[in-house]
Amino acid sequence: MSVVLETKDLVAGYLPGVNILNGCSIVANQGDLIGIIGPNGAGKSTLLKAIFGQVNVRGGGVELNGEDITGLKADRLVGKGVGMVPQNNNVFPSLTIEENLEMGLFQQPRMFKERFEFVAGLFPELGKRRKQRAGSLSGGERQMVAMGRALMMDPSVLLLDEPSAGLSPVRQDETFLRVAEINKHGVTIVMVEQNARRCLQIAHRAYVLDQGRDAYTGTGREMLNDPKVIELYLGTLATDVEEKAKTSTNAVVGDESSDASESESKDESK
Repeated sequence: MSVVLETKDLVAGYLPGVNILNGCSIVANQGDLIGIIGPNGAGKSTLLKAIFGQVNVRGGGVELNGEDITGLKADRLVGKGVGMVPQNNNVFPSLTIEENLEMGLFQQPRMFKERFEFVAGLFPELGKRRKQRAGSLSGGERQMVAMGRALMMDPSVLLLDEPSAGLSPVRQDETFLRVAEINKHGVTIVMVEQNARRCLQIAHRAYVLDQGRDAYTGTGREMLNDPKVIELYLGTLATDVEEKAKTSTNAVVGDESSDASESESKDESK
């Protein structure tokens, strides 16, 4: 099986002399769904940003299909087949769903019809509501748009930064199902997730990051049942997720309110 994405002893950080990643190495093969878990501050999101050219890499490197892409800017990485869905501010709220997807294909606009059909096949709601402004969507729906935009360039690998963050439990389950469905269509995925147990349930392989290094690795199932991983990480991560859920109650209520408003709008338009 061919290697699509590989980081080798990656050292990176935001401030001079302060490294967040301290020799992080991961491998994603063709068709893999890779989960990245670990405690807060372990460097999970920094890893994705370093791959996507948003953080200074001070050591090691990143390879895509055997080509060194270390430090390339985001526009060049997109052209080479790297898609990225950040955790926050991942849609253009003033633009329609269709316009958001067009932004994902600005380098090859002639492919829009073909790629739109593919994305609408994965997310039928986006096709039905293509003229609706993204700012009026719920959190879960905005996540669909963000994923769809990243898929418009037919990426070799898709980087997802905590796709379930801030969503209600129902929306979280839907998001994980969508991620698994995208992967079934042949897209290699590297996903950072705070909901470690749910992530490991769908991941083919996973890495635990600790203090900027890959501390443990194995299949998702192996990690779920590994006593050391459970003792050192899953218990702590479960607590982190519960705390986040408590502090994001208002966000969830807003998400559900948006869904309710959306349903009312649909009813009024019929």
